Amino acid sequence: MPTFRYSAYKPGGAETAGTIDAENPRDARERLKKKGLYPREIIPAEEVAAKGLFAPLRRRVSLADLSLMTRRLATLLGSAVPVYEAVTTLQQQERAGELRNVLGRIRDRLAEGSNLAKAMGAEPRIFSESYINMVAAGEASGALEVVLERLAEFLEDQEQVRSKVVTSLAYPVLMMVVGTGVMLFLLAFVVPRIITVFQESKAALPLITVVLIKVSTLLQHWWWLLVLVGCVVAIAYDRGRRKESFRAAQDRLILRLPLVGPLWQRLILSRFAKVLGLLLQSGVPMIRAMEISGDVVVNRQYRSVLAQARAELTEGGSLSAALGRSSLFPPLLVHMIAVGERGGELETMLLKAGSAFEKEFDTAISRFMALLEPLLVLGMGLAVGVVVLAVLLPIFQLNQLIK
Repeated sequence: MPTFRYSAYKPGGAETAGTIDAENPRDARERLKKKGLYPREIIPAEEVAAKGLFAPLRRRVSLADLSLMTRRLATLLGSAVPVYEAVTTLQQQERAGELRNVLGRIRDRLAEGSNLAKAMGAEPRIFSESYINMVAAGEASGALEVVLERLAEFLEDQEQVRSKVVTSLAYPVLMMVVGTGVMLFLLAFVVPRIITVFQESKAALPLITVVLIKVSTLLQHWWWLLVLVGCVVAIAYDRGRRKESFRAAQDRLILRLPLVGPLWQRLILSRFAKVLGLLLQSGVPMIRAMEISGDVVVNRQYRSVLAQARAELTEGGSLSAALGRSSLFPPLLVHMIAVGERGGELETMLLKAGSAFEKEFDTAISRFMALLEPLLVLGMGLAVGVVVLAVLLPIFQLNQLIK
């Protein structure tokens, strides 16, 4: 039986690690859950030994490459190409890299008699649990190529969302970095040389100039203290985020932020609805689909509500009633789920709801960025204006004294 190296969280939030014998990563995950542990990462022991100290340097497979590979595999299977031959073809045409190595290992497992879902399940760092369950359901129903097409579309949508967020944040982040660098340069090197002239004149300086001198002196002589405080804050945050209570408080705070909270909520709802809809559409049982969807949602507030909803479903309740009791799920989503349950089209309504929330997220982030960019320009202008004003006011005073 294979051995897996795992890292997991205890019920109290403490992190633990060790090894466990199991048939596959999914079996290892189930065994850990029975022990009361919440798995964070499960890797075959031989891979851990092989990676050694070079683990941080190992390249991951991008979402774009994974979606392209999934679509190509769906196309080959749709053309009546056997699974082993299709994976072999993809492995041969893939350029050298991590994805090619993964496809090679999957091909070897298929040659040993494993099915596709089990072969992919041995690569938990590449294929998510929802991906594996959908593939398994597709194999069981005989519609694997259809399921892979849906998966490819879902991954492409996720890649578009990620690209949109990264592209939207690139300009504001660049402006903040450049603006901060310019201000630090002015305060640390330019302002001190100009202020020296004012100090030698023995004249009373305006308050804004005095404040600027204090800040400049702080950066010149106490920069190491600022760096030390920054390191202490970073270390404290890193230790705090290992605790479940800290992460739960952080998730609550994010949802309450004025502009970021609604954006994050729309993204969570879109991902939850789409993943649950795809799993149900692929033939995954409802309880199992809810469990996977709960793991996909990164916010612990939503995870808690989904866990309660799953418990109610186990007792015979309805999904719409369970989610309707929480303010985290808007009435629109609850109503669409209720309509889907009554009409027997729950997966279709979930996919429609996911697409609707995704469009809302795209619109909201476009508006947010359109508002943020001029605010950043205004903020940089004000900061530079304060520095210029602090330098010019003493000059005007000196001119008046000379006259």
